[in-house]
Amino acid sequence: MPESDRLPAADLPPGTVRRAGDWAVGNRGPAGDDRYFAVSRRCRHQLADLAEGSIDADGCLVCPWHQSRYDVRTGEMVEGPKGFLGYHGPTPVYTQLVQLLGRIARLRVRRAVRRGDDVVVRE
Repeated sequence: MPESDRLPAADLPPGTVRRAGDWAVGNRGPAGDDRYFAVSRRCRHQLADLAEGSIDADGCLVCPWHQSRYDVRTGEMVEGPKGFLGYHGPTPVYTQLVQLLGRIARLRVRRAVRRGDDVVVRE
């Protein structure tokens, strides 16, 4: 396994997302083994780095640029973007179109598990 597909668990407290190679790896919270996740790093909207995103109260990964929301269990975009390029605000028809694309072209999803002091991305 490439060294880049792991990171220290201490660097991934609940509510955080970090980069591990090609993956955005996050910790959804304190309960159970499914708290860690790994998804491909590029937002389906404008290719923002999702490793710089955040986790909302529902456990979804939120894009740092226009707040598209992703279900980290399926990779599906569950809410479309709130803006385009430098504009941040309502774009109803455009948002629905991008969300439809995000349902079809989902993020790649991998398991992320704790192994000793590390969180490791698995196939």
